[in-house]
Amino acid sequence: MFRRKNHLPPEATYREVWKKGDAATKASVFLMGISQLKNRQWVKGTAYLVSEVVFLLWLMFSCTSALRMLSNLGAVKTKQVVFDQAQGVYITKLPDNSVLILLFGIMALILMVAMVGLYIANLRSVRKLYVLHREQHHVPTNGEELASLLDTRLHTTLLMLPILGIIAFTVLPTIYMISMAFTNYDAHHPIGFSWSGLQAFGNVLSGDLAGTFFPVLGWTLIWAVCATVTTFFFGVLLALLIESKGIKHKAFWRTIFVIVYAVPQFVSLLMMAQFLDLQGPLNNILLGWHLIEHPINFIGASASPLVARVTVIVVNMWIGIPVSMLVSTAIIQNLPEDQIEAARIDGANAFQIFRAITFPQILFVMSPALIQQFIGNLNNFNVIYLLTGGLPMNNNYNGAGSTDLLVTWLYNLTFGQTQRYNASAVLGILIFIISATVSLIAYRRTNAFKEG
Repeated sequence: MFRRKNHLPPEATYREVWKKGDAATKASVFLMGISQLKNRQWVKGTAYLVSEVVFLLWLMFSCTSALRMLSNLGAVKTKQVVFDQAQGVYITKLPDNSVLILLFGIMALILMVAMVGLYIANLRSVRKLYVLHREQHHVPTNGEELASLLDTRLHTTLLMLPILGIIAFTVLPTIYMISMAFTNYDAHHPIGFSWSGLQAFGNVLSGDLAGTFFPVLGWTLIWAVCATVTTFFFGVLLALLIESKGIKHKAFWRTIFVIVYAVPQFVSLLMMAQFLDLQGPLNNILLGWHLIEHPINFIGASASPLVARVTVIVVNMWIGIPVSMLVSTAIIQNLPEDQIEAARIDGANAFQIFRAITFPQILFVMSPALIQQFIGNLNNFNVIYLLTGGLPMNNNYNGAGSTDLLVTWLYNLTFGQTQRYNASAVLGILIFIISATVSLIAYRRTNAFKEG
């Protein structure tokens, strides 16, 4: 009889398993684990059976209520004073906590999806047992099944905790945040809120927040491009300068710039904020040298928006250039010397060698990293928040300053006076869409992707 490679038995359809399987096999369609228990796979069978029993009990006593309340996020939206017929007095009825209702509802949906996956795994296990019996192959014992978790299925054992962690700390918060965008959760509805459809999206894209969203989006893109290009370009130039022939003590110069990178970013930014203050050292030095007559307001509340924006870009260069320098140094040290020597023999000068050989190869290697750096700059909360705090304020903006990025504006909407959580969720979704779109388009256009 024909056998597949590695002595694996041929598969069977679920229809065949149902028609030709024994009673335990058929019962496993309704009660998970019965077939495994019949074959003395006690741990697996008990796990399946207990999971189903617990799920059914939870479905009857808790899940149904959670899903029903998820449809309206609670019936009572505001505090009410009602007359209690039983007690004969007026009582205060607090609004339903829509935050918890939404959270528990999403958790219920995730658990139901997980149960469907577990049920499918049970069916596959039942089918495998049926095929083993049909082909008269050895059926793994309980001990062999447990031993395989540390041998052939070790990857499953090791992945179990990370997967649970991803679901609990990534999938659940992400779905919760996305769901919040379709509600009216804000300072006017802090406890009891309702589903509002696409109203929050309309407010951000065409409503009262549109006059802030599009200008802040434009500045965010300009900032991301300038911050990425400047740190990359000057980092490459710095690496070329240090690696140039005739430069002594190269290790010392590299160490100096690495120290800048090693210092925690928030320390550097707070130091720069003090250095650039209206009464800070920089203004005092410029006044002492008689280069200026009045202090320059670089990042204060009354600063020029253009000056403040240029300042944050320059300060970001101080922080980001050492990173590009380190990566560029490693690439420069591994450039093919024969190509460079051949170019020199052909009469190429240093600039021509840089333009035709050095820079293209650096760009080829660093393109994916540059895309990652660009996306990081789109969400660069630290530089703006710690250096300027979004200042100077703009009277035409709603909760944002002239240097605020989308991510810092999102923070202001969440923790500011308005507390527009639904609008913040919309911004989070839009930031994700922009980041994902730019990443995919840019990465697919890189030579590293085309030649990979």
